[in-house]
Amino acid sequence: MRILGADCIIATLGSFHKHLRSLVLRLFGPENLRLVMLHDVQRIAHASLLSWLHQPRIELKQATSSMIFSVTAKRLISYDESSSSEGKLWMQFNAFLQGLLAFPLYIPGTAFYRCMQGRKNVMKILRKLLDERKKAAHRGSIDFLDLLIDDLKEKKHLMNENFALDLLFLLLFAGFETTSSGITAALRFLSDDPKALQELTEEHDNIRERRDDPDSEITWEEYKSMKFTSHVIHEALRLGNIAPVMFRKVIEDVHIKGYTIPKGSKIMINPSSAHLNPTIYKDPNEFNPWRWKDRAEPVGGASKEFMAFGGGLRLCVGADFAKMQIAIFLHCLVTKYRWKAIKGGTMVLSPGLQFPDGFHIQLLPKA
Repeated sequence: MRILGADCIIATLGSFHKHLRSLVLRLFGPENLRLVMLHDVQRIAHASLLSWLHQPRIELKQATSSMIFSVTAKRLISYDESSSSEGKLWMQFNAFLQGLLAFPLYIPGTAFYRCMQGRKNVMKILRKLLDERKKAAHRGSIDFLDLLIDDLKEKKHLMNENFALDLLFLLLFAGFETTSSGITAALRFLSDDPKALQELTEEHDNIRERRDDPDSEITWEEYKSMKFTSHVIHEALRLGNIAPVMFRKVIEDVHIKGYTIPKGSKIMINPSSAHLNPTIYKDPNEFNPWRWKDRAEPVGGASKEFMAFGGGLRLCVGADFAKMQIAIFLHCLVTKYRWKAIKGGTMVLSPGLQFPDGFHIQLLPKA
């Protein structure tokens, strides 16, 4: 709560939580994904891959973090790194990330202290942006910040500026950190599985071959047809366990399997206990995207057996956006390029998915 903000969406309940979800879905809902975000993601993915082509190596997690942040930050706050006086805003999250799961000791020199300082720096930038936008002429709800400002005026009894800033902070962070980890995990697994990479590549090559213009933009229908790609994404997220824990507070007594969880209890859910359960997934530690051909994919992105995006009323509001970004990136990558692992790639799953030595690759033109 101290890290993400006492007023953040995580702590809201009832009608207010429903209102906030509907507000965020105006950005990440299916209609906006189809009409706006699909184009943005493709444009940034193509430009990023082209810029990586002639570099001797890139660290994939960092490179994809920057790429994805540019998409989400544009739609959230109209942020453009090339013209911003604040420099690389996404880099301000680095200190924040290091202390996200650290012991909460707020003393200079500790990871938690650096984490809170990183948050403080980002919040200062967001506060300045909010103040400038409020003074500017009305722009007609061009980005999410404009929507928040309109909501502040209309829902004064519900929303305040601190809440709005905490929400922006959370969306900026969640929008790039988890998705970049998903992309890095997927490429790490595919690097060691030529058969899966070949089937993935064939699926995307077939999509291009069916077009009148092979280099035209991906359509929504093409995206929704990427079945094996969806299997790869679900399998990478299952094994990667990017969200290592989920927290819940019991708002009324819960009776389950002969036990009672009392109202007011704090609950920590561990998704990997399901994701790596051999009674649910055969050979659970193996990367096997074909296993998803024989099982129904999670409705709405979650089930009791798959919780990469949480579940229930608290299901990650950006789940569909994250899966779309990974799928589009993979399409742009495998249809025009190939890659070679150079260094690193070791995955540590606790606490949270980490690549201690990074995952360095060299991008090469497709043979």
